[in-house]
Amino acid sequence: MILNLSPTIIRKIWGGNRLEVLKQLPSDFSANAIKVAPIGETWEVYLERLPFLAKFIDTSQELSIQVHPGDEYARMYEAALGKTECWVILEAAVGEGIYLGLKPGVTKPKLIEAIEQKQSIEQLLNFHPVKSGDFFFVPAGSIHAIGKNITLAEVQQNSGITYRVWDWNRVDEAGVGRELHVDKSLEVISFDPAKNELNFFQKKEDLFEIHGLKELCSHSHFHLFMLNLDKDEKYNQKIKLYRPCAILNLSGSKKINNVSLAAYSAVLVEDEVDLTIESLESGSLLLIF
Repeated sequence: MILNLSPTIIRKIWGGNRLEVLKQLPSDFSANAIKVAPIGETWEVYLERLPFLAKFIDTSQELSIQVHPGDEYARMYEAALGKTECWVILEAAVGEGIYLGLKPGVTKPKLIEAIEQKQSIEQLLNFHPVKSGDFFFVPAGSIHAIGKNITLAEVQQNSGITYRVWDWNRVDEAGVGRELHVDKSLEVISFDPAKNELNFFQKKEDLFEIHGLKELCSHSHFHLFMLNLDKDEKYNQKIKLYRPCAILNLSGSKKINNVSLAAYSAVLVEDEVDLTIESLESGSLLLIF
């Protein structure tokens, strides 16, 4: 069975306007129609029975500096799964990037001091400029923030547990800032220097220039591959699924076992033995097992 999935639109104070254009969303989703927050995320693969979630994210402002707990902490304090995630950068303005991991020498006491003194704590994080085709794996416990003017695909554990450390002193129209979760954040942030270096985040580059199939990462809750195909090219694979898998199409229309799949949309694959992907246009997709 190949099932087309409908996205869930998530509006955020930091959202942009690219998803509305790329996904050709109908006018009733338009932030111009009424005074609402712009589209920050579209949840493309979101089923409670799946251990992973896949989405598109688009930013016009920086996301909060945040951290996600691991499974053990999340089960104990949130009755939920933890959240490890990964990103494939689709578009990024020149010079923009992500904040990921603490700079060398940043200890827990130093971070606490900066928070208590209401400093701009992004100066304590590593900033990595990004471009289309970059990939990052972000384990639970990694302090991070996605920067402004970036569009990306995210695959993550099926969890919504986010602890905000700092939110750029941002307030809404009523002058109210979003809730922070400093105490819990400090309990789960990884201060191990080895877990804050760039190689720990498994960075890959130029993914859209690699023809064929490439493994991006493996986690107990998702195993991720990228597939780049030329126009009219087919990919065939025997599959043995122990749970449903999903395909998140990043560009170019496809057919999945003769089921049409538009760009920037997703399908669920269940109880299939053979998988045939036909690329009607040159493009890329993510296979999530």
